[in-house]
Amino acid sequence: MLTLEDARKVIAAAERKAQALRQPMNIAVADAGGNLVAHVRMDEAWMGSIDISIKKAFTARAFDISTKDLAQFSQSGGQFFGIHESNQGRVMIFAGGLPLKRAGKVVGAIGVSGGSGEQDEAVAEAGSAAFV
Repeated sequence: MLTLEDARKVIAAAERKAQALRQPMNIAVADAGGNLVAHVRMDEAWMGSIDISIKKAFTARAFDISTKDLAQFSQSGGQFFGIHESNQGRVMIFAGGLPLKRAGKVVGAIGVSGGSGEQDEAVAEAGSAAFV
């Protein structure tokens, strides 16, 4: 189970990384059902990235895979080409979404948006590392 307290810890760690990168971000945490538990829009983070961060968290949980890895498989000719059209358009195939695991089981996910793919991924990894 992923609690609100867990989500707050994940977001706090992700925020620290975003601040270190000097890149304002939107950070979302979803539960095992892919439902939003918590979201933070850092000062000056893009409004358009709110939706993207939430959808990255949903995607990472819905498929139990990082959105970065899913992106690799969903390119033209790939086995998951077109997957971003599924789930009423909720699937995001940009880096920055990671499943959150406890005792080897996926219990939620983090989604980050607002910087480059590398920045989004680094911030998501920092948040994920705080989930214990």
